[in-house]
Amino acid sequence: MHEMIAKRAAAELQGPCVVNLGIGIPTLVANYIEDDVVHFHTENGLLGVTEVGEVDPNLVNAGKLPVGEKAGAAFFNSAESFGMIRGGHVDVAILGVLQVDENGRIANWAIPGRNIIGVGGAMDLLVGAKKVIVTTTHTTKDGKSKLLKECTFPITSTRSVDMVITDLAVFDVVEERLILKELMPEVTLEEVRRRTEAHFIVGGLLDEHPVT
Repeated sequence: MHEMIAKRAAAELQGPCVVNLGIGIPTLVANYIEDDVVHFHTENGLLGVTEVGEVDPNLVNAGKLPVGEKAGAAFFNSAESFGMIRGGHVDVAILGVLQVDENGRIANWAIPGRNIIGVGGAMDLLVGAKKVIVTTTHTTKDGKSKLLKECTFPITSTRSVDMVITDLAVFDVVEERLILKELMPEVTLEEVRRRTEAHFIVGGLLDEHPVT
């Protein structure tokens, strides 16, 4: 399921571009990229990350997972890395989330009463990246929708993301509205409606489901 989501996200990447991969499902996106001019960036100070194949045990990404560096990679300090993000030099950020609201705003850094990894670079990426893609399972482990009318966890930024990719569907976010763009294989429109709390608009042709 996670691999399917990552593969669909990878299809959105066309080089030349600089891409920041968040923690979780986003790290799998690199498995499906063969374009040599898609350059992966990590906010702890490396441009030219390789997250598949050979890794250097002395190098980690922002999620503290071992990574490698491809030929021509550049190293820099964290302040310069965040300067790249805030300066608009990251073309695409792919983030994991806890929740998405129907306006495309996300919560991905805090659960009240629990200790998780924290905001990291997500807030800066939402402000500075030219395009933000979310990858997530459509529901929680107990079957509750992650696409909500309103996030119940603290939001990461007031900026809406540009695309939401789940194991059920792909949504574009246009003018702070969720637009259902695609259904994942063997998923029906009725199933998406049943498992989504947030309001969304059906747009385009969805497999065999013409829009009326």
